[in-house]
Amino acid sequence: MNRGDDLSRPALREDMIALLRCPVTGARLVAADPDLATHDGSRRYARSAKGIPLFAAEACSAETRKQQAHYEAIASAYVANLSYPHTEEYVAYLDETLLAAMEGGSFATVAEICCGTGEGFALLGGRAGRGVGIDISPSMLAEAVRRHPGGRIAFAQGDATALPLADAAFDSVIMLGGIHHVNDRRGLFREISRILKPGGTFYFREPVSDFILWRVIRNIIYRLSPILDHETERPLLYEETVPLLKDAGLECRTWRTCGFVGFCLFMNSDVLMFNRLFRFLPGIRGVTRFFARLDDWVLRRRGLRRAGLLVIGVAGKPLG
Repeated sequence: MNRGDDLSRPALREDMIALLRCPVTGARLVAADPDLATHDGSRRYARSAKGIPLFAAEACSAETRKQQAHYEAIASAYVANLSYPHTEEYVAYLDETLLAAMEGGSFATVAEICCGTGEGFALLGGRAGRGVGIDISPSMLAEAVRRHPGGRIAFAQGDATALPLADAAFDSVIMLGGIHHVNDRRGLFREISRILKPGGTFYFREPVSDFILWRVIRNIIYRLSPILDHETERPLLYEETVPLLKDAGLECRTWRTCGFVGFCLFMNSDVLMFNRLFRFLPGIRGVTRFFARLDDWVLRRRGLRRAGLLVIGVAGKPLG
């Protein structure tokens, strides 16, 4: 990389650098143009041409390396699958449900873990005062930087189980579809608890397989689809997840499932190839909205409240 590249690289704001830490030692970082370094200079972290700090080169598990390779390969397909009109409509329903769960939360300082292209920050919009997004995929992060200009939100490459973030620095942490990519969930939840302020809140939306039918179908699909990776992806289970949150010092306050037949039809363009043809159907947005409302009605019936394909969860870190 030549000197011209260094000069064109976006600068990181001082208040954003203050939220970052060396993922190995936990030491504070300072600007060491064009990179970041610990105060004593013993560790130095490069930044990409987009200005993204690259912490994963030093602190990254073998499992996370597999995820990095997987997402680098599918990044363009992932973005494309979220751009279909029926997918956008169903996501709008999911976002509305998540925002309802976030009502009353504090978002002055936000971390989005496994952020991809920054979907959590896009959902919050102007409600997020400032934030840091962490992901392992440079391609995803480059798209996130493009979608969130202005310096109020910074992005960094890092491992979710060794976050390059300061202790007790964030009012809220968000994960949208990231937990099921992390097998070391005990380590993940401990890291989230570490970076949350006392009284802070963890919000998540993830695939869940408490309903036996979905568990069976997913076991098949995860092995057939080139987009999915059965070795590193595992949907959540209530009886497993809630105790792990508690062990990390996080109290699960909300566990609501959403997504049923409509989700299967309209939110799996990466797996169900015929799904992509729906974008050519007249009135597909209205049809999708109908199925979203139907799914919502079904999952409010007694005995089916944990039968959804996704869970929206809220877990809090106690004040004491």
